[in-house]
Amino acid sequence: MLFPSSWLQGASRGEAIACELRLRIISGTLRPGEILSENRIAADFDSSRSPVREALRTLSNEGLIRLERMGVVVLGLKIRDVEELYDVRFLIESFVQQRLAGSVPEQLITSLRNILDKMELAGRHQDAVEFAFQDLTFHETIIESAEHSRISHLWRSIRYVVMTVMLLTTRRVFDQGDPKVSAVIQKHRLLIEALESGDKASIQAGVRTYFQDSGKTLHESFDS
Repeated sequence: MLFPSSWLQGASRGEAIACELRLRIISGTLRPGEILSENRIAADFDSSRSPVREALRTLSNEGLIRLERMGVVVLGLKIRDVEELYDVRFLIESFVQQRLAGSVPEQLITSLRNILDKMELAGRHQDAVEFAFQDLTFHETIIESAEHSRISHLWRSIRYVVMTVMLLTTRRVFDQGDPKVSAVIQKHRLLIEALESGDKASIQAGVRTYFQDSGKTLHESFDS
């Protein structure tokens, strides 16, 4: 399993290594308790040790590994960790959409509908990677529209882990066939309709329903 190269445009060598290692850890290819070394990682990626150290610092800050004298210990991502990650996502998106209620920019709705069109196209072409990318873009577009610097900072702190989890869960969704893909698209359409209504209660209910359903998919993909 490889991290999509199309998602790495503009990334540094260290960021690219972090993305691939993160995917291996979260997918379980690298198991909790496994010990890695800088030299082994550098050899695997045909890289100098400086980008490897950059990648390892990033993954350590995300809680996916622990840096020790003997090497790097893989911690992994348990289902509880994923649930907590989605709790943070819910808090961010609930706050942002409530903040937008009553004054939702028309351009935001247009952008979200365009993204949804791309998701539908990716679904028809069975392109899980593009679908996941557009899904991430959909939510990120809403978050950025709030123009709240602290919320943006919080989002960036979890963005790459969310991106990786989204890639894996999207592959799981595609494995379940077209009806499941269509259901995901419909969830996003309902979020747009709630935002367009400008009604705080409808928006809050829409966000809550979205994340409750996403929680089920998370358990299907990560529960062990």
